[in-house]
Amino acid sequence: MKGLVYNNGILAGTIEKDNDGSYLFAYDDSYFYDNKLPPVSLTLPKTQRSYRSQKMFSFFYGLLSEGVNKDIQCKLYKIDENDDFTRLLLTSRKDTIGAITVKPEDDEMFGMLY
Repeated sequence: MKGLVYNNGILAGTIEKDNDGSYLFAYDDSYFYDNKLPPVSLTLPKTQRSYRSQKMFSFFYGLLSEGVNKDIQCKLYKIDENDDFTRLLLTSRKDTIGAITVKPEDDEMFGMLY
C-alpha cells in the first residue's frame, strides 16, 4: 500500500510500507524541485528526495489519534490497533492538524470506508 501526501492540497510525495516492514517517504519531483514549496516536516527536509526508516516517521505518527479516538477508529475500520500505517491511510485524508493530509493511492479501494 502507498499513501499520497499532500501539503495544502498540493501533492508533496508518497509514503509506503515495504514488505520488510520499513517505511519510505519520497518527495514528488515537481514538489521537490520547486524552491517555493516548504518541506513536509522539519524532520523530512528537502535536502534529499527520499527517506527510509525502520519505524513510522515520527511526523506521520503524530497525525494519528490516540486513546479513545484510536479505539473508535480501529473498531470502525476493523483494523488492528498496532497497524499504524493502515490507520494513517484511512484517517488522515482530511481534518488533520496542520496542512498535511495523506490519502491511499488506490482511493477507490478504500472509498467505501470513509
